[in-house]
Amino acid sequence: MSQLDQLKQYTTIVADTGDFQAMKAFAPQDATTNPSLILKAVQKDEYKPLLASVVKANAGQGTEQIIDRLLVAFGLEILKLIPGRVSTETDARLSFDTEGTVAKGRELIRLYEQAGIKRERVLIKIASTWEGIRAAEILEKEGIRCNLTLLFSLPQAIACAEARVQLISPFVGRIYDWYKKSTGQEYTGADDPGVQSVKAVYNYYRKFGYATEVMGASFRNTSQIVELAGCDLLTISPELLQKLSEADAPVERKLSVEAAQAADIERVTLDEKAFRLALNADAMATEKLAEGIRLFAADAVKLDKIVEALK
Repeated sequence: MSQLDQLKQYTTIVADTGDFQAMKAFAPQDATTNPSLILKAVQKDEYKPLLASVVKANAGQGTEQIIDRLLVAFGLEILKLIPGRVSTETDARLSFDTEGTVAKGRELIRLYEQAGIKRERVLIKIASTWEGIRAAEILEKEGIRCNLTLLFSLPQAIACAEARVQLISPFVGRIYDWYKKSTGQEYTGADDPGVQSVKAVYNYYRKFGYATEVMGASFRNTSQIVELAGCDLLTISPELLQKLSEADAPVERKLSVEAAQAADIERVTLDEKAFRLALNADAMATEKLAEGIRLFAADAVKLDKIVEALK
């Protein structure tokens, strides 16, 4: 049995891509996209017709409206290939704008529902800033489920759980990148700081009975993925899905509700001031959150330019 098949016994596997062909190949339950993945996809020849048809069908609309429809068009195609949910990301330039994020989340869901998709099959992806978490809290009360992304620390995870968001995406690989660069050390297996971060979040949630799902994301190698067997979900790139499907080394369950409930963990209470202070005290989380927003925002600008050139 391949490592991918073994993993599927413990964990829901999600495809981290905007590439439809990869989804057909690996049969994931769910799929996630982000501005960078969509930008990469629309530059491939096989997706240019989809881009052109969306721009043409919405002639006369503003760039922002066309981008919303493009993201949903990708989501609709993805939903034809998977049994579960698709994550569609809000514009990273709204990361510090609660009202703007709420409005964007509502609009994306409206477009999906207009196309006949129930809101239960869509997760609105939002950056795990204080403002983003507050937006998600409002959307969740309206039955709009959210995926809080760019999450690098336990304080961010706790604030998300307290806001009763559906799902969080802690970024394993980017945490690993930061520690590798800052210490000059290589990390493997259970010693990987990214792996440790997700384990801490998972154990905290299950210890205190939070319903929020934990989806490890942004992996650099299969070792990180295998170390998180038992996590609620893992979102994996096509390249790493391929490697897992070709490997057959044993995969053991590493995370479980029983172990989490037996763990010695202290409960943490966070208001806005405590959240900002705790996040600020974590240099890695502060830097990676800021960098992630910058990179996604830059790719959103590039996507705008591609659409504007076709209008």
